Amino acid sequence: MGIAVQPGTGTEKQLKTTSRYAWYVLFVLTGMYMLSFVDRQILALLVPSIKRDLGVSDSRIGLLQGFSFALFYTFVGLPLGRLVDTFNRRNLISVSVVAWSIFTSFCAATKSYFSLFLTRVGVGVGEAGLSPAAYSLISDYFPTERIGAAISIYYFGLFLGQSLALLVGGITVDALARIPRIQVPLLGMIASWRITFLIVGLPGLLFALLAFTIREPLRRHMLLTAEGEPVRSSFKEAVAQMKQRWQSVLGISVGMIFQSTCNYALSSWIPVFFPRIHGWTATETGKTLAVVMLVFACPGMYVGGILSDRWQKKGIADGPIRVALISAVGIFIFLTPAAIISDARWTLALLAIGMFLMSFPMGTSVAALQLIFPNQVRGQVAALFLFFLNLGGLTMGPYVPGWLNDYVFHNEHMLGTSLSLTIGGASILMFLVFLATLRSYRVHHAMTMQIHDSKFEIRDLQL
Repeated sequence: MGIAVQPGTGTEKQLKTTSRYAWYVLFVLTGMYMLSFVDRQILALLVPSIKRDLGVSDSRIGLLQGFSFALFYTFVGLPLGRLVDTFNRRNLISVSVVAWSIFTSFCAATKSYFSLFLTRVGVGVGEAGLSPAAYSLISDYFPTERIGAAISIYYFGLFLGQSLALLVGGITVDALARIPRIQVPLLGMIASWRITFLIVGLPGLLFALLAFTIREPLRRHMLLTAEGEPVRSSFKEAVAQMKQRWQSVLGISVGMIFQSTCNYALSSWIPVFFPRIHGWTATETGKTLAVVMLVFACPGMYVGGILSDRWQKKGIADGPIRVALISAVGIFIFLTPAAIISDARWTLALLAIGMFLMSFPMGTSVAALQLIFPNQVRGQVAALFLFFLNLGGLTMGPYVPGWLNDYVFHNEHMLGTSLSLTIGGASILMFLVFLATLRSYRVHHAMTMQIHDSKFEIRDLQL
C-alpha cells in the first residue's frame, strides 16, 4: 500500500477547488475556532467573581480552567478523530459548535462549583470535534506547500478568540459589577457575572449554520491497496501507520505539551495577574491584553508558518521542528522573567515579544504531522495529538501556577513567581524534546515523500 498523489491529470483539473473558495473555507473555520476560544477564555476574567461566590481556591480555579475542559475533550476526541476520517467533516463541525455553545450558555445556570465543573466538561466535549475535522479539511483544500501557513492562519482563531473574550468580557464584567444580581427569563434571579456566559454562548448557534456553506471536499493523498484502490482504513491500520512514525508523533506531541503549558498558564492567569498585582480593572486588563495578542501573537503564528514552508521548499524537511526550537528559546528568554518584573510596562513589553515567538509552532506542529500521514488517518492523528496537548498542557498550564500559590508559597500574590517557574521549566523541556525529535522527523518525512514520488495515479474518495 502507498500514498497516492495527483500529478495534474484531467481528474485533478476537474476536482481542483478554486483558491478563493479554499480561503473562504479557512476563514469560516478560523471564525469557529475563534468562537471556541471565546467560550474557553471568558472564564479567566470571571475568576474574582467565581472565587467570591463559590468560595474556591486558586488551585480549584486552575482545575476549572484546564482539567474540566480537557477531561472529556481528551477522551471523546479520540473516537471523534475516527469519525473525521470516515464521515462528513462539515456536519461533524456543525454539531460540535451547537454542543459547546449550549453548554457554555448552561454555565450561567450553575449553582455550585461541581455543576460549573460539569458544564465546562460539556464545553470540552463539543469543541473536541472541531480541530481534527478542520485540520483534515485544510489539508484537502490547500496544496502541500501551503498547509503550514494555512493551519497557522487557522490558529489565529486561538488568539482572536482570547482577545475578543478579554475585550468583551472585561467591559461586561466592569459594567455588571454595579449590578450584583439580575433577573433573567427562565433562570430567575442570578449573579450578574453569570450573564457573561449567555453573551458568549448563544451566538455560537448562528455559527453552526455557517458550517453548511462549506462543501465536503474530495479526500487527497489516500492510502491505496496493491490494486490502486483507496483503502477503507481500519483502526488497526491507523495504529500501524502511527507505529511506523511513533518517534515523530510522540516528539511533536510532547514538545507541544510544554509549549501549550506556557500558553495556557499565560491565558489563564495573566488576566488575573494584572488586577491582583497591579490593581488594574477588568476593562483595562482586557483591552491591553487583547491588543498584545492581536498585534504580536497572531503575526507570530503566520511568521512561523511561512518560515516552516520556506524551509521545506528549500528541501529542509525538519523546518517545523526548527521553528519550534526557536520558539522554545524565545519563551525562556522573554516570558520567564515577564511576570516577576515590578514595572507593568516592562512586563507588557516582554509579553509582546515572548507571545510573538511562543506562537511560532502552533500551526506548524499540526502541519508537520499532517504531512507525514495518509489521508485516512489524519483525523485520528490529529485527535491523538490533541489528546496529548489537552491532557498535558491544558491541564498543567492553568493548574500548576494555582497549585504553587496554594501549596508552595501559600500566598496568592506570588502569582508572578508561580507563572515564571511554570513557564521557565516548560520552555526548557520543550526545547529538549524538539531537539531529540529532529532526526526522526527527517527520516519519516523522507519516507513519506519517497512513497509520494513512487506513485503516478490518483485515487480520491468523497464521502
